[in-house]
Amino acid sequence: MGNYYSVLWDESFPPKPKWGVHDIPDLTGKIALVTGGSAGIGKETVKVLLNKGAKVYIASRGEQKAREAIQELKTQTGREARFVNLDLGDLKSIKRSAEKFLSQETQLNLLILNGGVMTPPVELLTADGYDMQFGINVLGHYYLTTLLLPVLLATANANPHADVCVTTLTSSAHRLTAQLDFATLRDCEKRRKKGTQSLYSQSKFGNVLFAKELARRYKDQGILSNCVHPGIVKTDLQRHLTRFQHWFLDLLLYDVSYGVLTSLYAATAPEAKGLHGAYFMAWARLGKAHRGTEDPQLARALWTWMEEQVKDL
Repeated sequence: MGNYYSVLWDESFPPKPKWGVHDIPDLTGKIALVTGGSAGIGKETVKVLLNKGAKVYIASRGEQKAREAIQELKTQTGREARFVNLDLGDLKSIKRSAEKFLSQETQLNLLILNGGVMTPPVELLTADGYDMQFGINVLGHYYLTTLLLPVLLATANANPHADVCVTTLTSSAHRLTAQLDFATLRDCEKRRKKGTQSLYSQSKFGNVLFAKELARRYKDQGILSNCVHPGIVKTDLQRHLTRFQHWFLDLLLYDVSYGVLTSLYAATAPEAKGLHGAYFMAWARLGKAHRGTEDPQLARALWTWMEEQVKDL
């Protein structure tokens, strides 16, 4: 138990970063898609990628907010991001979004699965009836990724040095659970009794399982898959927390400029290449996820379950 708390402490209060956005190589000619890219860590990620020369798509729901972010980023960087309307809580919307992107691009180097939701009211569900947190954070990102696999694989096949990477954002909260309860992924009494914080932890556990299974399946085809805990960062993700939780976290939260370091390190740093299925923690450090996420049988079971959910769409 002592080691457990020491790991959580190390993740929550990391040492001063030794790697920064100035270390990112030139990304001219690369194409990136960032989910949840119109606010918080996602928007800051898009800003850095634009400054490094990448062509960047913001995939998020709420076109007005995204357009405002694009204009703000253009003022700051002199470069204009593109917009893809994506609702991760609606599987049909995800399919339309992927189809739109595939109609516009034949290349995708960086897919950063940043969008998500944290501790909404437990009664909220996705458009398809799934637990909102698991449906958005895990199932939605799985479906988007699998729909974009053709362009990811084509990019990797076209150039062995294309640096094709899928980076999944998770959280240290994944350590607060050690399993997946498939019965709670759709609405039921057991799910509601589980509570929104436990459901959040379960979704973050699922994020790690997904990233590691993606690595197992596609590392030999040129796709690097990893997951990151970005650190305790102040963003809109905390909007569903209580007033007391907000007050307490405000004493601990880091600026969003720190929050982009780990995902960008995992996605772009030459020294991160080849670390398939790795778990990175703040700030830009290789870590070790909960041992339960190393279970390939559980990861395959999750992948199979997600395949079943989207097979008829």
